Amino acid sequence: MQKRKLGKSNLEVSALGLGCMGMSFGLGQPADKNEMIALIRSAVERGVTFFDTAEAYGPFANEELVGEALAPVRDKVVIATKFGFKFDPNGQRSSIPLDSRPEHIKEVAEASLKRLKTDRIDLFYQHRVDPNVPIEDVAGAVKDLIQQGKVKHFGLSEAGVNTIRRAHAVQPVTALQSEYSLWWREPEAEVIPALEELGIGFVPFSPLGKGFLTGAISQDTQFDKNDFRNVVPRFSAENRKANQALVDLIGKFAALKKATSAQIALAWVLAQKPWMVPIPGTTKLYRLEENIGGAAVELTAEDLRQIDAAASQVAVQGARYPEEFQKLVNR
Repeated sequence: MQKRKLGKSNLEVSALGLGCMGMSFGLGQPADKNEMIALIRSAVERGVTFFDTAEAYGPFANEELVGEALAPVRDKVVIATKFGFKFDPNGQRSSIPLDSRPEHIKEVAEASLKRLKTDRIDLFYQHRVDPNVPIEDVAGAVKDLIQQGKVKHFGLSEAGVNTIRRAHAVQPVTALQSEYSLWWREPEAEVIPALEELGIGFVPFSPLGKGFLTGAISQDTQFDKNDFRNVVPRFSAENRKANQALVDLIGKFAALKKATSAQIALAWVLAQKPWMVPIPGTTKLYRLEENIGGAAVELTAEDLRQIDAAASQVAVQGARYPEEFQKLVNR
């Protein structure tokens, strides 16, 4: 597995990370904990060094899983987690869902350190921008944690360009995490150029379109009742039928390259910039191995031109978030 540096930060990680959310949260019933510990350790054995979690995934259960899985190899890996939501003691989302007050950030850091069984958080993201707390105060709180050695690097998730610039002026931002893939390319307009200018790394989540770009999901697929995709407009049966054209296009290209659709989708993201590190998630070993294989697929400039030309003919249907979630992004 090749390594990459996230921007100018010198934080070096494997070219592909592992998004761990779906092991505990968001995509149906939580997977078996022991099986997921084994999967995470299998990823380490195969060269993955970058693992993504958050207090909100569960809540709390995913950090505990990741902490237990990585404890034996803690010094060989990079763990990213997130703050910024508010939960009651039972783990229920508060009526005030966002909370990035400095004192809350520091409380979350202490709790996350315990759950992750570690003495430092390698990359600490603000999960969503809190309109009630100036981003300068957020960056200042993380700066304090960095000075105390409890956090190594500061990140933002789904933040807009103005927020990124303001935060970066107080405490250098190592990475921005946002959705980016062949079927969600909005970051190309403003965000990616700003990251390049500022020397900030980019960590695309859902680089496989929440599974859709793998070709394993059709208009007839039935999701578990606890699967977040049930409320995503892009995943309505009608929109899945319309969006199949993009999957078909990727599949044709994959056949030419003797790769899978997932591998082409990941290779495309990796080919965009050398400071991008996608974090596909999975609960299956064969998918993990397939995704890792995507990092070895070489796409030439002509390959990329052909993919872009073909993809530009497909108008992707449906919003990527329901309206209440969309309000939390690009602030």
